[in-house]
Amino acid sequence: MKTFKMLSFDLINEDGGQNIPIIDGIVINQENSRKSWILELFLSKEHKTTFENLKASNEVFEVHVIISFPDNEPAPFKVLVSDIREIGEKITVLLKGTIKTRRSKYAEALLNSLLTEELSSEELMTRFKKGMRERPRIKES
Repeated sequence: MKTFKMLSFDLINEDGGQNIPIIDGIVINQENSRKSWILELFLSKEHKTTFENLKASNEVFEVHVIISFPDNEPAPFKVLVSDIREIGEKITVLLKGTIKTRRSKYAEALLNSLLTEELSSEELMTRFKKGMRERPRIKES
């Protein structure tokens, strides 16, 4: 197994991403035949209802996580809520799932989308860098 420090966590939905501020978090690659990962979040109790609803739905959902270094690209995961526990005024949320491997096509899709907007070279570069960092959902044309 390998463990990594989680720096940032975003819930992804059809409108884009919702950043959930974390106090601390780890990501564990179980390195097993199922290629499964465990994400553990330590966060404010104000987010408990969000994760309780996700757990009750028993649906797989997408998250983006920045691991180890702030400049790393967000890693996309498909996860389920496995457990939620209260620790004082905070909660810990355990997510289990797999990493999505289709990351390499994102840059091409983002660039193609931005090219339709007739941006200046400087603006194109700025928006491309921001898009690669934040990973907004790209509308299909």
